[in-house]
Amino acid sequence: MKFQGTADYIATDDLSIAVNAAVTLERPLLVKGEPGTGKTELARQVSLSLDLPMIEWNIKSTTRAQQGLYEYDAVSRLRDSQLGEERVHDVKNYIRKGKLWKAFEADQKVVLLIDEIDKADIEFPNDLLQELDKMEFFVYETGETIKARHRPVVIITSNNEKELPDAFLRRCFFHYIRFPELETLRQIVEVHFPGIKEALLTTALTQFYDIREQAGLKKKPSTSEVLDWLKLLLAEDLSAEDLKKSGTNALPKLHGALLKNEQDVHLFERLAFLARGGR
Repeated sequence: MKFQGTADYIATDDLSIAVNAAVTLERPLLVKGEPGTGKTELARQVSLSLDLPMIEWNIKSTTRAQQGLYEYDAVSRLRDSQLGEERVHDVKNYIRKGKLWKAFEADQKVVLLIDEIDKADIEFPNDLLQELDKMEFFVYETGETIKARHRPVVIITSNNEKELPDAFLRRCFFHYIRFPELETLRQIVEVHFPGIKEALLTTALTQFYDIREQAGLKKKPSTSEVLDWLKLLLAEDLSAEDLKKSGTNALPKLHGALLKNEQDVHLFERLAFLARGGR
């Protein structure tokens, strides 16, 4: 089982090495990077590449670690007991299996994505230490221990919004997805827009990297945003010459796909104003 990217996902050598190292070590792969650099998509492509089913657990600010194991619906059981329901005698009828339980009981190895773990409470990673390490957990209501039939490939993503506990980090193989260099980004674009005109691509990517490197930018546009921008440029049938007309420091054509807050828009408006001599 070796991951080397797919036809739809350009994986750098260091990313492929990280995925395969985590699989070999049987440790969770913790992936960090700027939003929009393909962290979530990585798990989907690993699933496709290794021909493994995928289970996805999307974390929110209200998500609790227990929800990944199971939830016991005591309220429903109480209501059914008052109504004299026969099902009330089997507590398993009120156990709702979480994503980890489903991954552990799967008939084959699966890819388990725990997406954006840093959105949850700071204690969330610590609450999953033992379960991810030993690949088992205890169900108190039924007295059974759930063990993984096949150790899943666990991929955990983080946008670096919170520091993760050291004890959790020790149990992971870590990889930071750096923003792609020009040649890699060209390959990514070619996957999504095969046959795009060279002049348009060169001009667009030059402007894109100029925007990313602009001092004072609050949010740098990401890979997903440049793909959205190129899609719009192609839909509008704009040429390289059309892009050049905007000038180096002016707002780029269809800039709403790249600049996502008013501070950054005002920055480029100011640069355009200064480029015109402040008149």
